[in-house]
Parts: sequence; structure tokens; C-alpha cells
Amino acid sequence: MRRAPRIRRARSPRDRPQVVAHRGSSHDTAEHTLAAYVKALDEGAEALECDVRLTADGHLVCVHDRDLRRTASTPGLVSTMNLAELDELDFASWKNPWADLDDEAPTSDPDRGRVLTLRKLLETVADYDRHVEMAIETKHPTRYGGLVERRLVDTLGDFGWDRAGSPARVMSFSLNAMNRVKKLAPDLDVVMLVDKAHHWPVLRPVVGDDWIIGPGVEELRDHPGLGRHLVKAGREIHVWTVNTAEDLQVCLDLGVTAVISDRPAYMLELLGA
Repeated sequence: MRRAPRIRRARSPRDRPQVVAHRGSSHDTAEHTLAAYVKALDEGAEALECDVRLTADGHLVCVHDRDLRRTASTPGLVSTMNLAELDELDFASWKNPWADLDDEAPTSDPDRGRVLTLRKLLETVADYDRHVEMAIETKHPTRYGGLVERRLVDTLGDFGWDRAGSPARVMSFSLNAMNRVKKLAPDLDVVMLVDKAHHWPVLRPVVGDDWIIGPGVEELRDHPGLGRHLVKAGREIHVWTVNTAEDLQVCLDLGVTAVISDRPAYMLELLGA
């Protein structure tokens, strides 16, 4: 069932970067859980970032790692498990393993610590009482290849978000993935993530003129020429993962349009928002 389209407001010039919650408010709350995203929204995050992987039965879930050892204490692989199997796991306890021993710890809702589907996250954003954008990263390599992007665009289409004016943008370190998204949904914004500064000269001739570029803040700090080249080329820049005042200053000096942070409330405080 397709939801009624919600048209994104045209981007207006900003005097500061958009603050994007990286995997939710993940500095304090277990990443990619509904609790982390609700906390980010409560803190005023203007966009939410998530990673998506495809389950064995075709559901997109918000999980960063291909295996579940770090965040769910199991050796299973996301791609070999069904959603029902993942839904039985605890994706929150690893962040604070001693919570049960803390008498002053707030009572938590178990449902907010389970695996989070992309659809549930999009519903949360669509129903929120203010405008919120989404930055969705597809993870590669994966056994499902281009099916990930096809499922993602189909899911966005159910919300009317696969066209111009969408509040969603798609990101990846995979050039092939970004080309697939532009073929499936030509009017969606895409962000070509850049892992290393020396990758940019190779990418520059093959990325679209209107693509957003997403370098890591460490590369911008360690290789100032990267930022200068991007600015000179007139590129829109979204930077990850910006968690300190020093990192934010690097971004402000370059005039980037979005900072992706584990600490959205702190970034907003530093920006005076």
C-alpha cells in the first residue's frame, strides 16, 4: 500500500550545516534501535542516518555490520537470517551490559531495542510532527548485490519518496550502487561516500555532476587538499562522523551542508541551534 506522498520543502540556503543523527543518537543509545532514533528526534536532529541490509526473506533492516557479534552477541549473518529470527535478538544490551544492575537506570521498552526495519523507521519519520530527512546507506559487498537498491527504491516508493522532493537521500561507498539508484529513481539525491582522500581523483570523472560527496572528517582533517578540491568544484559536501568541536570547525571552514554525528544534541548546541 502506497502512502500519500509527502513533498519535501525545497532546500533553502543555510547559514549552518544540517545535523544528521548517525545511526540515531548513537553516542548514548544503542545504534540503529528505535530508541536511538526517537532520542535523536527528541534532541532536534534534522535528519536521521541509517545503514540497511537485506534479510534472507527480503526485508531491509537497519544494521551496520554483516554479522551480529558486536550488536546482538551472536555469530549469525544478517543476510542468512529471516526477519522473525532477527526479531528474537536483543540489539540494545551491548551498549550498556550492566544496566540490569543499575537501580537508577530508567525502565526501557524492549520493543525499542529489537531489530529495526527500514519501513518502521520511515513510518516514524513520516508521522513525526516536524520535517525530518533521511540519509540511507546501502552496505556492500553483499550476496544480494543490486537487489538491495531495488528493494530500497520500492520501499521509498510506498511513501512517495522515490521522486523529486523526497526527504530521503541514498548513500554508499559503492559507485555501482549509486548508479543503480540513479537508474531506478533518477530524481533521488545520492551521496557518494569517500573513504580515502586518494580515491577522489579516481571517482571525480565518473560521478554525476549533481551528486553529493560524503568524505570522512578524518580525511578532511589529514588531507586538507581534499576539501579544497571539493569546494573548488562546487560540490555539496556531507561529512561523517563529526563528534567534536574541532571536527565541526573543519566542516564550518569548508561550508559543508550536512554533518553526520553520533552526538546530534551536542552538534546543535555548538551551532547555537
